[in-house]
Parts: sequence; C-alpha cells; structure tokens
Amino acid sequence: MSTDLPGIILAGGRATRMGGGDKGLRSVAGRRLIDHVIARLGAQCGPLAINANGDPARFEEFGLPVLPDSLPDFPGPLAGVLAGLDWAAGLGAGAIVTVAADTPFFPHDLVARLRDAVGPSGLALAASRDPEGKLWQHPTFGLWPVALRGDLRAALEGGLRKIVLWTGRHGAGVAEFSSDPFDPFFNINTPEDIAEAERLVQ
Repeated sequence: MSTDLPGIILAGGRATRMGGGDKGLRSVAGRRLIDHVIARLGAQCGPLAINANGDPARFEEFGLPVLPDSLPDFPGPLAGVLAGLDWAAGLGAGAIVTVAADTPFFPHDLVARLRDAVGPSGLALAASRDPEGKLWQHPTFGLWPVALRGDLRAALEGGLRKIVLWTGRHGAGVAEFSSDPFDPFFNINTPEDIAEAERLVQ
C-alpha cells in the first residue's frame, strides 16, 4: 500500500567493480535494475526521487527528481541520504525511506517493517542474517527522520563516512528480514552478480 512517505533511490555510486557507469541502468531479466527498484518502492511510498551525480538527463525518462549530493568528492551513501532529507524537508515530510538502485529484490513490506522498528530518534535500518546466522545491517535501506538532517550534515562535513557509525550514535532500530530462500538485499556489484540475479528472477 502506498504512503505519503518519500522514497529515495540511492544511485550515486561509481560502480567501479562493474567497470564504471550506472549499475541501476544494467538489465536483469529484460528490465533495468532501476525499473525493478522503482516498481517495488513505488508500491510502498511516494513521491520518489533518485539520488545521482553527473548529468541528470540520463534518468529523464523516469520522470523523477534527480538529487545530486550536496557535498563534493563522492562522500558516500550518507550524502545521498542528506540530499533526500533536504528534498523531503522542502515537501514538508517528516522522514524518508532509502533503497539502493542495485538491489532489485528488497522486501515488499520494507517500509512497513521499518516504520515498526524505529528507535527513539525515528531512525531504522534493515538487516538480514548470513548462512552462519550473523546479523548484517543493510544501511542503505533505512528510514531517516528529517529532524536529524542538520546533525547528519555536520557529521559529513566533519569527515564521517561510515553509515553505521552515525546511525549508532542515534540508536537506530533494526528491522530484520528473512534470508530464506535468499537474502532480499542481494545487490549487483559484478557481472557474475547479474547472472545470479537472472537466475533468482526465474
């Protein structure tokens, strides 16, 4: 079910392991990764925007706002979160949900589960367990309150880059998702990952 919670697709990475370019524009099962992501996120929130740097025209066909990082030198996903928070503040929204552009199988109930898991600060991150049972957070999949954007900007300007260091400071809640039959946060980093994603789509 759609909500009025804005959704941000983080597509600002440089895809070095894929030879550069936009991973989200690579195809899996006849559709680009970002098509899978837009469909899955659009069913759970709205409005949507894409965080990406460089020429925004390459995403023009999607009809979504393209939000560049507001800080230079590719400081990482947190800069994309900040861009999304700044955009959402202009809409009068209280929070955003972020997802990665290269992860086409994230859960259909991601947003609802993140809402249920928020910590006292309003933050929540997704997580899943590896085959050994270890819990791994997936910090590009989160619910982020607009009220923390000033703190996040200051942290980034101070040199912080690792998401979980910042979210840990603010007591982020964790929404754990099952990895059966496979980890829904499987992401595409290499050509071999595309082949695996093709298999999973079947």
